[in-house]
Amino acid sequence: MTAKNTALDSLPRTAGDLRAQGHLPKGVKTEIRDNLLAALRAGRDPWPGIVGFEQTVLPHLERALLAGHDIVLLGERGQGKTRLLRTLAGLLDEWTPVIEGSELGEHPLDPITPASIRRAAELGDDLPVAWRHRDERYTEKLATPDTSVGDLIGDVDPVKVAQGRTLGDPETIHFGLVPRAHRGIVAVNELPDLAERIQVALLNVMEERDIQVRGYTLRLPLDVLVVATANPEDYTNRGRTITPLKDRFGAEIRTHYPTTVAAEVAMVRQEAHLVAEVGDPLLEVLARFVRNLRESSAIDQRSGVSARFAVAAAETVAAAALRRSALTGEEPAVARPIDLDSVPEVLRGKLEFESGEDGRETEHLIHLLRRAVAETARDRFGGLDLRPLIDVIADGNLVATGERVPGREVLAALPELPVLHEVAARVGVNADAAPGRIAAAVELALEYLYLTRKVAKDATTGAAVYGP
Repeated sequence: MTAKNTALDSLPRTAGDLRAQGHLPKGVKTEIRDNLLAALRAGRDPWPGIVGFEQTVLPHLERALLAGHDIVLLGERGQGKTRLLRTLAGLLDEWTPVIEGSELGEHPLDPITPASIRRAAELGDDLPVAWRHRDERYTEKLATPDTSVGDLIGDVDPVKVAQGRTLGDPETIHFGLVPRAHRGIVAVNELPDLAERIQVALLNVMEERDIQVRGYTLRLPLDVLVVATANPEDYTNRGRTITPLKDRFGAEIRTHYPTTVAAEVAMVRQEAHLVAEVGDPLLEVLARFVRNLRESSAIDQRSGVSARFAVAAAETVAAAALRRSALTGEEPAVARPIDLDSVPEVLRGKLEFESGEDGRETEHLIHLLRRAVAETARDRFGGLDLRPLIDVIADGNLVATGERVPGREVLAALPELPVLHEVAARVGVNADAAPGRIAAAVELALEYLYLTRKVAKDATTGAAVYGP
């Protein structure tokens, strides 16, 4: 038996046991506030896995939670809004008591539906208690135009009517996602995509805690934290969110893309599933590439450049390295700058270009990727004298690389040079490292020399030759 099950078995199983232990109902916003304060006082990170928001978004979010506000996160796609909302569940108590068998997970000492109130009155201290894990108290809904009031709020259940109840009986209601999130968190992704009549249905839930279905009102003191995400363009007065609903949210918090190269690299390292080794220099190239895209006038910045683009790019580069390893038998599989060539063609469909750029998409991507390579190499090799490498290339030493060229062949094309060890050291590679790792560093230096017009390069699909 696991420790988790052992701890669960020791918890009270009736309402009477709860009372005997002095247990008192606590609102979900109070629960989150208490747990957040405990984490802050103990120096624990309340936001595991969230990168780049430490000094910007998270302080605002913490203040909103401490104030007990419903929250909407505003930001372009791929800024980690949903990931951030899902971490909120970690601020709930690990286990909470519920009336066993209740539809809405009501507290045994505070029932709210007619059926549960009746059971509590009949059974008293013998009312059975179940325990719900915090992961079950986070409910998420992706807003779509076809979302109905029944999905979110509820509707008349024909089965219950057929059982003999009248249509005017509130117990004929089949509850939607929001009431079922009672004593928990309900998250609505892309809030403006809800039809206006559905947004209206949320008004009373967020303010008066009424549920209105099919012409009658059921007063339920729902205890929910409502959180949502939205694109800023759709959330403005010109957008598709009704003003009264915006007024119900106590906090509107803007998210953003990583503000530094280091933060972007950390995010990619955390989120990408890399099937081969991708060194920090190449991840820095991809981070700078994405940042260049976010500043480019050729890209539709209203749609943004998602952080998922950088993740997918890193995974594509790793896959190219793994493929080369399979073709050449070289181990370990290590990504090299030549593998960056696979990114523009494969991932250009993830971007939205401005009108007038038709036919030039790949050209723009290649230009911005080369600029990112040059910026990264300049940062890594600044102050290092690369003239010995230029000289051996000028003497006729051609260096071929490609998707079928192992790292040892790249190195074999050059004589033993002290500068090559310095190049490797600048990217954190030891002199006795595997040939693929050293070759990755040497290729970065050669590409830098090409981009700064110190050496020539003859490139074909999946291959390149550096020469004088």
